[in-house]
Formats: sequence, C-alpha cells, structure tokens
Amino acid sequence: MKVEIGKFVNTHGVKGEIKIKSHSDFTDTRFQPGESVIIQAEGKEAETFKISSHRMHKGLHMLKFEGINNINDIEYLKGATLLQERDHDEIELAEHEYFYSDIIGCTVFDDEGTAIGRVTEIFETGANDVWVVKGNKEYLIPYIADVVKDVDVEGRSITITPMEGLLD
Repeated sequence: MKVEIGKFVNTHGVKGEIKIKSHSDFTDTRFQPGESVIIQAEGKEAETFKISSHRMHKGLHMLKFEGINNINDIEYLKGATLLQERDHDEIELAEHEYFYSDIIGCTVFDDEGTAIGRVTEIFETGANDVWVVKGNKEYLIPYIADVVKDVDVEGRSITITPMEGLLD
C-alpha cells in the first residue's frame, strides 16, 4: 500500500536538491539514503527516485536523488506529492504508537460521543505530536495521555477528553 509521505515545496540550490514538507512518520527511516520514493505530480506519470542524501534545514527535509545533479532535472515536479510503499515489517510500533496514515482521516469524538471533526494533519513538536482536527472550526489536539483516551484504527475513530479551553 502506498502512503503519502510529503510534498515537494521547492528546490534548493542548482544541483537538484529539493525541499520536502513531511506528512509522514518515521522520517529517519523513510528518507534514509537508498530508500525509494514515488513522486506523483498532478496530470503526470508517477516517477520513482532513489534517495542519495537527506538532511534537515529550517524544519524541512532536504532530499537529493541518485542521477539528479541539476535543478532542471527535478524542478518540473515542484508541488508534487511524495509517496512510498508502506512496509509494516520494517517499522515496529510501540504501544500507543501509530502510523500517521492510520490517524489522518479518523473522526475525533469527545468523551460524551459528540463528533468534533476529522484529523487532517499531524505536526511533530518534539515533546509530542499535535493533531489538526477540522470540524466546525480547526482544533489543535495534543497527542498526550491526558487528552487522547482511545484510538480505534479499524473503526477510524478517536476519543478524547478535552482539557479546559481546548475546544473553545
């Protein structure tokens, strides 16, 4: 199964390095040199590239691909989506760890069963992830034990106990 792992937001320099906004978990594994990514631009044929280098710069992932040594060889894909085959065997999840693709799209309910919205994005903050939930408004839900009480991946639902002011 292919999962979205990021967006090609811009090029960097003239030697074909690109800036990626990650939409993924386990970026150390996914963006490791030697890994392959599929770049799917709207209206274009999907292309597969092998990563030759990865680094972080100003909160973005900087990737360079094998055989791409010039900005002109890759610039035409700017704005495209990066996909990757999801391999469950490679990444072991600890208890209360989930793949981003399992969380994004889930409906979030409060502890009284009222639907709040759907998870549309996940931000890594260092201390904990923050889930962006869009309903009538946009809410930022911290993924911490005091707030997130139950995650049902198969049922595509999450139950939270909102802290005071979280849903205001």
